Amino acid sequence: MPDIPRTSVLPVAARSGTAPHTADPRPHARPAIFAGRGAGRPGLAMFVNAGDPPLARLPELVAMLDEQGVDCLELAVPFPRSATDGPVIRRSAERALAGGATLAAVLDAVAAVRPGLRRLRIALLADWSHSVKGTGLGEFHRAVADAGCDALLLHGLPPRLRAAHVESAHHAGLPLVTTCYAVSSPQTVAAAARDASAYVYLVAHYGRSGTSATAGPGQLAYALAALRAGTTLPVAVGFGVRTGEDIAALGRTGADAAVVGSAGVARIEQATDEGSDPVEEFASFVRELRRPSV
Repeated sequence: MPDIPRTSVLPVAARSGTAPHTADPRPHARPAIFAGRGAGRPGLAMFVNAGDPPLARLPELVAMLDEQGVDCLELAVPFPRSATDGPVIRRSAERALAGGATLAAVLDAVAAVRPGLRRLRIALLADWSHSVKGTGLGEFHRAVADAGCDALLLHGLPPRLRAAHVESAHHAGLPLVTTCYAVSSPQTVAAAARDASAYVYLVAHYGRSGTSATAGPGQLAYALAALRAGTTLPVAVGFGVRTGEDIAALGRTGADAAVVGSAGVARIEQATDEGSDPVEEFASFVRELRRPSV
């Protein structure tokens, strides 16, 4: 799959010279992601590849998540052959790419839906090599911020560019999501805590998304404590989170939020394969996650 054209980074309004949408999309004008969650009541982030379901369905999808009280949509600009994703999310990305979900199309879609949301925040996930390489960091960060994204998680960024990425995003008013593993070195954990300005994504185990083995409560609690020594921002835990019981268990461990990925994407795939409505199936899954655990 070829990289998207580098001229397609900016949303349509910026490329055409038309006036941008009037609502202020800047993240600093909104409450923080996962704000208002008390101890033992973790927030919820749902992962979706933009374009699966098709981008035309994004307004319905985000409205549903907003109504259901989901805190964050982790919206990925699809890219092929992800080394950190399992087969479910890889197939989803291929469907989205086949449907024409480029970075420019995704930013235009976010700009259209973001002003109408009440609670839901959108954290954009983009891959450095597929969506950003060859474009100036400043141009990219401004485009993401101007589209109304509340945060950015940049996948596969070369370490030598990390400091420039953090500085450029700060100048654009774009909060950053950083990542580390439960088994990461103390230096990596400290860097994730230092560079985050939206939240830290703590990956519960090393491997591809969709696998079930996760760090035990003791290991997660240790990693959470290490992160909190360096930041007061929320820590969201993901990989292997499939049920409401999983989310409740993370809350007891001390996580501020849970990130659900492959399990929800699998429901979208199932609905697509069966010819049923993927947004309705995803809504059903979110309701299952929201049921009080026994």
